[in-house]
Amino acid sequence: MNALSKAIQCVAMRPCQADDESFLFKVYASTREDEMALVAWTQQQKEAFLQMQFNAQHHFYVANYPGAQFLVILLDDQSIGRLYIYRNMNAILIIDIALLPEYRNAGIGTSLIRDLQEDARKSGLLIRLHVEPFNPAISLYKKLGFIKTSEISFYHEMTWQPEVVNHV
Repeated sequence: MNALSKAIQCVAMRPCQADDESFLFKVYASTREDEMALVAWTQQQKEAFLQMQFNAQHHFYVANYPGAQFLVILLDDQSIGRLYIYRNMNAILIIDIALLPEYRNAGIGTSLIRDLQEDARKSGLLIRLHVEPFNPAISLYKKLGFIKTSEISFYHEMTWQPEVVNHV
């Protein structure tokens, strides 16, 4: 077993808790680092802006996705990311998936999405997600079989549909 497959086997998830807020903010802020590098703001201004955006995003998710699962991704019991999922009768929506930079491109996100695909396959559901067109994760989603199905505001909606098997 190589180091990557061993690491992926140690990945777990648990529901977000109130004391996870500073960690969840850290994950969120890490996804905006490239954007923040482009603005001539002080670190304090960047922090205030990101905190405002983080709070708005969280309130939007809670208000618009009642019953969603808000999960912390763990590697060897250490928090490394977040996965937010909303399920309904037709689809699984990946509201958000993000890892801290040092855990990206290691196969962890791929493994988590493949697990969701297996769950969707068993349930006969499709998976949807929304991604900004410049997000490098688009190549991962395409590799995993997601296709762009529409554009919504600044986002591409991508959908994955399980294969339909005809039993004759």
